[in-house]
Amino acid sequence: MKQFLFTTLAVLFSLNLMAQQTYIYAGKLIDTKNSEILEEQTIIIDGARIISVEKGFKSPANDSVRIIDLKDKTVLPGLTDMHVHMEGESNPGEYLENFTNNPADNAFNSVAFAEKTLMAGFTTVRDLGGSGINISLRNAINKGKIAGPRIFTAGKSLATTGGHADPTNGVNAELMGNPGPKEGVVNSIEDARKAVRQRYKNGADLIKITATGGVLSVAKSSSNPQFFTEEIEEIVKTAKDYGFHVAAHAHGDEGMQRAIKAGVTTIEHGTLMSESTMDIMKERNAYLVPTITAGKEVTENAEIEGYYPELVVPKAQEIGPKIQNTFAKAYKRGVPILFGTDAGVFKHGENAREFEYMTEAGMPVMQAIISATITPAKVLNMQNESGQIASGFFADIIAVNEDPTLNVATLKEVTFVMKEGKVYKQE
Repeated sequence: MKQFLFTTLAVLFSLNLMAQQTYIYAGKLIDTKNSEILEEQTIIIDGARIISVEKGFKSPANDSVRIIDLKDKTVLPGLTDMHVHMEGESNPGEYLENFTNNPADNAFNSVAFAEKTLMAGFTTVRDLGGSGINISLRNAINKGKIAGPRIFTAGKSLATTGGHADPTNGVNAELMGNPGPKEGVVNSIEDARKAVRQRYKNGADLIKITATGGVLSVAKSSSNPQFFTEEIEEIVKTAKDYGFHVAAHAHGDEGMQRAIKAGVTTIEHGTLMSESTMDIMKERNAYLVPTITAGKEVTENAEIEGYYPELVVPKAQEIGPKIQNTFAKAYKRGVPILFGTDAGVFKHGENAREFEYMTEAGMPVMQAIISATITPAKVLNMQNESGQIASGFFADIIAVNEDPTLNVATLKEVTFVMKEGKVYKQE
């Protein structure tokens, strides 16, 4: 009897495993590893992972296999956006929301933003700063409670007093207080060390600093350096002990150079980057995350009366129009590039606009796709799990109607989304 039960359970278990298998028939498939477009491929998936990719449209061995027919589509790996802010979205009342929204309001909003991002084909994102709700959002997605991309988050980003990410910029003296490392404000080597350890305690995946002034903060400068080199060095050193990489927001060149020389992994925006800084980035293998879409958006919004506070408008008009041109120069000079948009500065779900702007500036479409697949996987230590449609990788798979190397705009109209073997969208 025991042997019978054991055999029956084994058969049922085997049938259950077979029932989890999926065959995707891809008319075209973008092979990001080899920068090739393959035709008539079958992707075989078991659970969350890809078992194999085979030439031709293979017939399944049994009727329990699910077949997804994408013969008239171009299939590619799920995309990664290396610069998003999942807790909010730009609107004319955004600055007032800091005083009217409760944390629960922002949390509920972030659920919708996460779903929009996933439906746009972005199965992984790097969140570069919020209040800490982004950590809870990541956890909820990982537990399957809500739909959204795989999130790597910095939690609350780090700034100096009055710096771009000081959470009390622009408020009255009574509310301003004196935030410190717990709140993400750093003014010494000791603060730097403590702030990184606090991010670890909070559950962050990486560290984000604001190495220079910025556009949307209610503070005067868009680009002045805002950390001393030794403070950034301590942040990078401490971050390394905790397995974190460091991302540095930077518009101004001096702040960029301090951050790169101190060992940060990525420069966000890079607007006023000089050729000498580009060469240092190449030498140190530091990546530029261009966020061209955000530059376009703030330029347009600055022309709308009342959209931004008066202090922000001239900064948006100064910085926004320059980002795409700087990206073009950096790419042509050989600076390593990571796809990133600053979604939240514009509407979530419109992340793929960045592909059009990158290609307008001279980057071939295939290279732009690689900057949103293979390259971020390396930075996030996911190089054996993400960024490719290949055996052993997560079944993060999307599809579009046309070949994006012939029409890059098709990436803005994703028709199929699978993340870890689960279908979230199929049109």
